[in-house]
Amino acid sequence: MSGFAFGPGPFLIAGPCVVESDDVMLRVAETLATVGARHGLQVCFKGSWDKANRARGDSPRGPGMEAGLRSLERVRAATGLPILTDIHESGHAAPVAEVVDVLQIPAFLSRQTDLLIAAGATGKPVNIKKGQWMAAEAMTGAVDKVRSAGASTVAVTERGTFFGYGDLVVDCRNFARMRDATGVPVIHDATHSVQQPGQAAGGASGGLREFIPPLMGAAAAAGADGFFLETHPDPAAALSDAATQWPLDQLEPLISRTLAIWHAAREGQHV
Repeated sequence: MSGFAFGPGPFLIAGPCVVESDDVMLRVAETLATVGARHGLQVCFKGSWDKANRARGDSPRGPGMEAGLRSLERVRAATGLPILTDIHESGHAAPVAEVVDVLQIPAFLSRQTDLLIAAGATGKPVNIKKGQWMAAEAMTGAVDKVRSAGASTVAVTERGTFFGYGDLVVDCRNFARMRDATGVPVIHDATHSVQQPGQAAGGASGGLREFIPPLMGAAAAAGADGFFLETHPDPAAALSDAATQWPLDQLEPLISRTLAIWHAAREGQHV
């Protein structure tokens, strides 16, 4: 099984929001593998087999654990990319860890002790997304729970803080503050930080995709160790988060620009 480490150097976690058809999954994964090789960038493919926190009860959630994990296995077999997926309940941790390389804790669940301990107990790397209501330093408890249970490595992800009822705002101080508080790498979630929860038609989540490039650039300059990005060949047709997924055919220019800023910000520094 392929492995994945949160650094050293910049890294990218990317893929469609939810597990879709093999055609979509492999198109995205093959592009990511090519871009990663071209830029010397560590890439981990992500896809959610279940989106348990959809805004509407009738929204597509994904194919379920068995079919979703088999799809992710096919991606790894075809491209060699390590894979990441979310878990939502403590009982998911062990069976999912048998297949994937990295477990992810969704932001809404970042204080669920049993879930964090179950994820850590698998021994797999764990990425914990910071709750949209939490201060940077409050993530120390989540990291400690996962570490104490036995996780091999841990990272935390900044995905914005609620500003009023319909927007998220990224505080770029959080990249340094979370790293100082937790001692682990900090990731910028470029797509969910431009979400507008409940702002789209029918109460679904909307978003402002056009702000992804400047926010990724700001995060790169401010000290993010890695980046999380959802991308799709046809975002308008995506089964989840259509408003915020980045067009696959525009991926490489975005990554190239972001990496240039990341490296320029660290010239002369020991990273």
